[in-house]
Amino acid sequence: MTITPDELLNGWRGRRFLLEYARRSEELAADPDRPEAPFSGAAMWAGYELDPGRGHSVVLVSVGTGTCAAEPVEATPGSVATLLDGVSLAEVDQETALRTLAHAVTVARYWQEPDGEDALAALPVVRAALERVAAHVVGSAAAVGWWSAPVDRTDQHAVTWDPDRTPGSVSATERLERWRVDVLKEERDARTQRPADPTASLSGTWWSGPPWDLTHTLRGLGGHGPAGLWLVEDDMGWERAVTHRVDVPAGARVYEVDGAGAWAALCREYPLEVTAQKRHDWYRTTGRDGPWVLPDWAAVAVDHDAVHLTAAAYLAAAGTAIPVGDDTASVIAGWNPDETCWFVDTVRPEPEGRAWVLDDEDWVPAVG
Repeated sequence: MTITPDELLNGWRGRRFLLEYARRSEELAADPDRPEAPFSGAAMWAGYELDPGRGHSVVLVSVGTGTCAAEPVEATPGSVATLLDGVSLAEVDQETALRTLAHAVTVARYWQEPDGEDALAALPVVRAALERVAAHVVGSAAAVGWWSAPVDRTDQHAVTWDPDRTPGSVSATERLERWRVDVLKEERDARTQRPADPTASLSGTWWSGPPWDLTHTLRGLGGHGPAGLWLVEDDMGWERAVTHRVDVPAGARVYEVDGAGAWAALCREYPLEVTAQKRHDWYRTTGRDGPWVLPDWAAVAVDHDAVHLTAAAYLAAAGTAIPVGDDTASVIAGWNPDETCWFVDTVRPEPEGRAWVLDDEDWVPAVG
């Protein structure tokens, strides 16, 4: 089963993917000598007008000498939708889909309001225009079929962005217990030290995934290399990396987060309340005020060897307020699409790795 058009249209990251796919299609079809892109320009300006940081943290400037403000174009959500209707959509091949997905992942943010173009894509008139793009994308299972697939047990890779960093000696079980202790302490402190007003200007640990220093892996994508090179939220501008193949035992117990429902079930079975420490960040990113929970990963590890987040679930649900109980909710945040986190020490990267460098926009094997 592949992702559905509705799943793409219902998610913040899914809609942003569709908006970017239309933009990339327009760029690919443009005459190199006269690269006109009316839809892309209108989407940029309409998104700028909707951005919560407009004129402050977000400023548009012209390309060329000086730093004069770029000339605005006539752009409304309605005009963006009309121009989108006229975009000839590019064939959905793996390269185009991967580059577009990578961009939608890179611009994700869960510690503040969605950016202007995320807000633009969520407006009813633009979302309706994106329905055509969604149907076009999901009709190409050869390029996007892996989005809904479970963990690929035959082709997993870990990515190291700092090759000089040495693996820790603490076991996965110990690391998870330390993580739980830290989360519980932060929650106790936040209850007494942070205001209950969700609109207060405070930020904390906005992510909800397992500890970063456990083994994390993603599948290989043939000639494009491991997906972990491309699909990185909140990246630090890395231009070099080393990937290591990871062998997965045949009997590994992997919990599949294949949608919002699976995440909610995980939170209900292994709840850990984090309302006080997540309140301000998750209110800004979702607009919801109320009790928050996330999975107690130390408890999850008792019954499962790993948890895998499908790319389809990421596109449909990341950054949304996922109902868990009558008055509780959770957020998938800070977890890359198709990423698997391992809770056992028997799954470790192989010692010999492969070096990669970012060449313009492509990850290529390092020479020498």
